[in-house]
Amino acid sequence: MGPIYLDYAATTPTDPRVVEAMQPYWIECFGNPNSLHSWGRKAGYAVEASRQTVADALQCSTQEVLFASSATEANNLAIKGSVDSWRRQTPGRTPHIVVSPIEHHSVLNSVQRLAEDGAIVRWLSVDRFGVIDPAEVEESITSETVLVSVGYGNNEVGTIQPIREIAAGIARRRRGRGFWPLFHTDAVQAIPYLELNVDRLGVDLLSSSAHKFYGPKGVGFLYVRNGAPVTRQMDGGEQESHRRAGTENVPGIVGLAKALELARMRATEERARIEQLRDFFIEGALQVDPRMQLTGHPVNRLPHIASFVCRGINAEALLALLDQDGVAASSGSACTSSSLEPSHVLLAMGIDPEASHGSLRFSLGRATTRAQLEYAAEVLHRSIETVAALAPTR
Repeated sequence: MGPIYLDYAATTPTDPRVVEAMQPYWIECFGNPNSLHSWGRKAGYAVEASRQTVADALQCSTQEVLFASSATEANNLAIKGSVDSWRRQTPGRTPHIVVSPIEHHSVLNSVQRLAEDGAIVRWLSVDRFGVIDPAEVEESITSETVLVSVGYGNNEVGTIQPIREIAAGIARRRRGRGFWPLFHTDAVQAIPYLELNVDRLGVDLLSSSAHKFYGPKGVGFLYVRNGAPVTRQMDGGEQESHRRAGTENVPGIVGLAKALELARMRATEERARIEQLRDFFIEGALQVDPRMQLTGHPVNRLPHIASFVCRGINAEALLALLDQDGVAASSGSACTSSSLEPSHVLLAMGIDPEASHGSLRFSLGRATTRAQLEYAAEVLHRSIETVAALAPTR
């Protein structure tokens, strides 16, 4: 069997139909979308048509969609921009932020930077499945709370958060305070599979990145609810309605919109197929070795993520053996996979550091088949036995 890619949560291959849609905007329709001549107008039309596609998926207005270079940039803008806006409106007061401890580092590090600048941060707790309690979120909100940030679906263990319930609690505490606190969610892993209607979700800010749903790398978007006070963080021109300076990445934006359109066309059918394959693989993987333990919520989890810890087994060595046999997996977020530190997500869930060093994430995608997963389980079994045999005895 040929190489098997099971790391779709890290990135996805660009769909050939997406590449085809992007092609004219490299050479033929190459104009700056902010120029007034015909070349610029053609590029500008493409950007606005793409914005409409994203707005249709989110069931919002085009004025609420802002294009960025990535979800990391979108998260930075959402978090720092909302706090910056609040500080400008309320000089001398100390902003308060409520955030989940199991977020992507683009969220955590943005919050940490604000804490270094004087913001007060309330870190929420999670249960052993990585679930946030909506009641705790509501109780954490004070009169100084500017922002609540909770990811839609966790990128390491796949747990889906009760976003609607969290939003309802925030709305109750918001009465009389206008938009404050804003509710932000990182929806990077959710786009191909979960509810995206921002009104039904109750979010004010939602970020994502095209390369997670078969689009190109280097382009993402941020939904900003009309009226939500978010101050631009990149100075320069007046692009994106004065909210994000810099000439728009026209081919990337066109690719993002095409990828999103394709992802949403068969979202229900693809979710059912992927869930069935995921559950098949989880069942097989847990039978591979008694040390294997599923992480994340057993039911309310993203369709494409199967995550485990294998106590006493070094994940780095295990992943190297899997790769030698043609199976690509990861030990968690691709952005931190080179770190020797145990996963902050697993530690927050109460999994001890020793077990956390044996974390594995297999993430499925459009090309994944049952036969591939059967082979991956066989390779996993052999690799665990090899690593265990080489481990020093105490």
